[in-house]
Parts: sequence; C-alpha cells; structure tokens
Amino acid sequence: MYIYLYIKLYNMLTTTLSDFRKDIKSYLDQVTESFDTLIINRGKDSGVVIMSLEEYNSLLSTQHELSSRKNQQRLDESIQELKAGKKLEKKLVVE
Repeated sequence: MYIYLYIKLYNMLTTTLSDFRKDIKSYLDQVTESFDTLIINRGKDSGVVIMSLEEYNSLLSTQHELSSRKNQQRLDESIQELKAGKKLEKKLVVE
C-alpha cells in the first residue's frame, strides 16, 4: 500500500436561503457525493457553509498536522524533497 500526496481542486456551490429550502435534499446529496462546499448567502456579509462530514474531518486533520511549527517544517521539507525528485517508498505492514 502506498500513500501519495495530491492537491485537490475544490468546487464551491452558492445559493440563496430560499433556493436551498426549495431543494434541500438535492443540495445535500451534491455536497456529500461530490465533496463540494455549499455557501448559502443570507444577506450582505452573512452566510453559512455546508460541507460533508468527510471533508470536515479532513480539514480538522490538516489543522492538527499544521498546528505546530515542527510539523509544518517537516511537511515543507517533504514537499521540497518530492519536488526535487527524491522519493522514498516503504511497504506498510498490514496485520
């Protein structure tokens, strides 16, 4: 099993509260199936963001990984090594 680093391009949907109310199920299905983020506008400078639970957990995990300066430095160094063509492959032991 290998773990690869990749960058995901995000889609963002926007709608009004009125339109969201009319078709809640469809919007929620789209968010959970395609990992889109939904922004519901509620007026000037006001809104709500809806995302899938999986996407939310991923954000929390990333926040944790970047919560210390030491972790940030390790990740930055690893990214630079990958860009420079240095690769390290390890087989994971599955028990």
